[in-house]
Amino acid sequence: MSTPQAVARTAERNPIVRVLARVGNATIGLLHILIGAIAIAVAFGAGGNADQSGALQALVDVPGGLFVVWAAIVGLIALTLWQILQAVVAHKAGQRVSEIAKGVVYAVLAVTAISIAAGSGHDASTTEKTASARLLAQPGGVFVLGLIGLIVLGIGVGFLVIGIRKSFARGLALPANGLAPATVTLGRIGYIAKGIALGIVGALVVTGAISYDPELAGGLDGALKSLTQVPYGVFLLIAMGLGLIAYGVFWCVRSVAIRL
Repeated sequence: MSTPQAVARTAERNPIVRVLARVGNATIGLLHILIGAIAIAVAFGAGGNADQSGALQALVDVPGGLFVVWAAIVGLIALTLWQILQAVVAHKAGQRVSEIAKGVVYAVLAVTAISIAAGSGHDASTTEKTASARLLAQPGGVFVLGLIGLIVLGIGVGFLVIGIRKSFARGLALPANGLAPATVTLGRIGYIAKGIALGIVGALVVTGAISYDPELAGGLDGALKSLTQVPYGVFLLIAMGLGLIAYGVFWCVRSVAIRL
């Protein structure tokens, strides 16, 4: 009788599953490139939401973009299933939790993409503020929101550490030429930028919990736009946008170079 681990190993060796997982990785890259571009546009006074929903909506609004979004949905669903497979075959409990958490993130992105592709729209920033307001209205909700903020802040620190230590390069089959150092540099810049962005998100959520102000808990879009409120914030926002673009390009390269 086959065990779940044996079934999962068989599934992850399927060529179609592996190709779709690579498509999912490329989708993550594309979304971050768009988020970075929107952030830079916001710095120059344009509108838009600098988060996943804003990036997906920007895709839908261009000719042929809807097809790309549906392709992205397939990739995100495949990536979600891939993470579930990785969780099943993982030997350590910590690794299993990590893979499941990644799967949940990709599943949420897939649902968001489906909502936008279907034309119902989705504003992640507004949704997050509404959820924070409801949480603050509950007994003990302030502590839960504060804990969420601390967790996000911790994840941001984790991204910084990964970028500084270059541990993201493990498991990548990079060619022995000039592209390898360039890819690692992109990864370092990208992970550090993503870490800083998540750190700002976490700090704002904690501040919102302390001050009972759900408007501060606006997710990535709110965090990036908050930079415009500080001295030289426009330049910081442009730098963050470029960093997120670097992160996205790295994920696109990763979709080809990762050892599955």
